[in-house]
Amino acid sequence: MNEYFHSVNLDKDKCRGCTNCIKRCPTEAIRVRKGKARIIKERCIDCGECIRVCPYHAKTAISDSPDIINDYRYKVAIPAPSFYGQFEKKYSRDNILNALRDVGFDHVFEVARAAEIVSEATRQLLTNSLVRKPMISSACPGVVRLIQVRFPSLIDNIVKLESPMEVAAKIVKTQLQESRNIPAEEIGVFFISPCPAKVTSVKSPYEKQKSYVDGVISIKDIYLKVLSALNNPHNGSKYSEAGFEGIDWANSGGESGALGTENVLAVDGIHSVIKIFDEIEGDRLSDVDFVEALSCSGGCLGGPLTVENVFVAKTTLKKHILEAPAGCTEKMTPKSFEELVWTSNVEYKPVMKLDDDILKAMEKLEKLERICDGLPGLDCGACGAPNCRALAEDIVREIANETDCIFKLRQRIRDLAEEMVDLGGKVPPVMDNDPNGE
Repeated sequence: MNEYFHSVNLDKDKCRGCTNCIKRCPTEAIRVRKGKARIIKERCIDCGECIRVCPYHAKTAISDSPDIINDYRYKVAIPAPSFYGQFEKKYSRDNILNALRDVGFDHVFEVARAAEIVSEATRQLLTNSLVRKPMISSACPGVVRLIQVRFPSLIDNIVKLESPMEVAAKIVKTQLQESRNIPAEEIGVFFISPCPAKVTSVKSPYEKQKSYVDGVISIKDIYLKVLSALNNPHNGSKYSEAGFEGIDWANSGGESGALGTENVLAVDGIHSVIKIFDEIEGDRLSDVDFVEALSCSGGCLGGPLTVENVFVAKTTLKKHILEAPAGCTEKMTPKSFEELVWTSNVEYKPVMKLDDDILKAMEKLEKLERICDGLPGLDCGACGAPNCRALAEDIVREIANETDCIFKLRQRIRDLAEEMVDLGGKVPPVMDNDPNGE
């Protein structure tokens, strides 16, 4: 596997050194040092929370340029269900899907259709008594990464099924190879994404060696082109196949609502997700069989790469849901189910450990606790770390000093001033050496 790829990027020229990002990062992956933020890559889960809160737009998401489609002879767009919520209600799904074709794609396949297939597979898993409960959806890669770095005890709770994005890419590639005899290497499949975490999951997949998706284009980057094509409508093909359950995956609660059971919980917003995971770790959610956890508030419709306000988009998407059919998910065979199962598994990424040597780690932990006890405990962020404990950890790791704390610095200056006054009282007066004795 290639070097781990991060889709969240920092533009230092735009950074003003404010502390908005460090206070909101769910994995304490950002520090402000020398007046500029920096991202600790091994801690970053690419959730995009820093993109959302940065007032200076210094955090950006790296995605593929729309021009990447020209690298392939046959170009396929697989739009996320949230894509439908970006345009006015007057446009039908087929209007939107045909507009994608008009901007340069040869074919379009709905990720919402693949979502229905994943829902069917999940329903089968729910009936399996050997599967660890509560099952946690793997559809949001930001949440999966969060579990890897912060909640390793929940790794076995993750639903080990491919995401709708991957399922859609695999289906459409297979269909085109079989029906049109197009060589696999000439087919490029591109996900139209609402979030940066999807970019990371394609460039550095955690569930297999290589993604079926050939590129990820942000909704923001293609929106105006599609809008222009929508304003020049003409007859097109019927690409819409998904039912309302698949489309509803764009909303928080859409995936869990398709499972046909009341013992489900839907949570959105990365900080709310963390609270629910704390509940699961504490064994306080014993009556829940499935947890749909999404890092973006409002679900994928609230992704940082979307264009429309999340609440407006929800209203628009509701229209598409009401107009959609019941769906056409066929009963899943053991073979088709097996094809959705991960070929690799996520592993714990212990980014919080202080040392590989357990004895040294314990010594450093004791030092960390002593330093933390000596800090004011205000968690103000003025030191460039998100809280006092994080600063203490940075000090132990020798990437920060105790005087980075403004309160400790003030105390140090006060102590130095008092020492200078004391020294001033002890220094003998200067003798006059005038040779004339005057």
